[in-house]
Amino acid sequence: MAKKKHVGVYPGTFDPVTKGHLDIIKRGRSLFDELIIGVAESTSKTTLFSVAERLAMIRAEVKGVKGVRVESFDTLLVDYVTGVGAQTVLRGLRVISDFEYEFQMALTNRKIEPKVETVFMMTQDNFAPISSRFIKEIARFGGDVSHFVTPKVARRLKSRFD
Repeated sequence: MAKKKHVGVYPGTFDPVTKGHLDIIKRGRSLFDELIIGVAESTSKTTLFSVAERLAMIRAEVKGVKGVRVESFDTLLVDYVTGVGAQTVLRGLRVISDFEYEFQMALTNRKIEPKVETVFMMTQDNFAPISSRFIKEIARFGGDVSHFVTPKVARRLKSRFD
């Protein structure tokens, strides 16, 4: 009998994708046979970039990384996870305040779908202060975001605010 493929989903808005996100993708990929980056379409957050733009940015950054797929979703996370045949949600944690929110979300998801597990991964310490919200604010005022995002993403941010 063939071994069941272990599929994980790393969900988020990725508005924009940061070096911290890419760190979690790179390190998280080693935990799964396949890692799906799930870009949330419907969110309570107001996004700077459209879903198509966010998908394009992430795909450009993970191009050539075997076992990584980038898709968008517009459903409950647990419905998306089970729909793509995944068993695990991968969530990145930057600072302690992230944990409280993520822990509540994981417990809620477990109530809705007990078969879906959540795995938390701490970001590298040099990426801990990075948040997409802060990056957008820096870019909006013409600041240097090169420490936080790749050159491709920095160009997109610059063109958005020019």
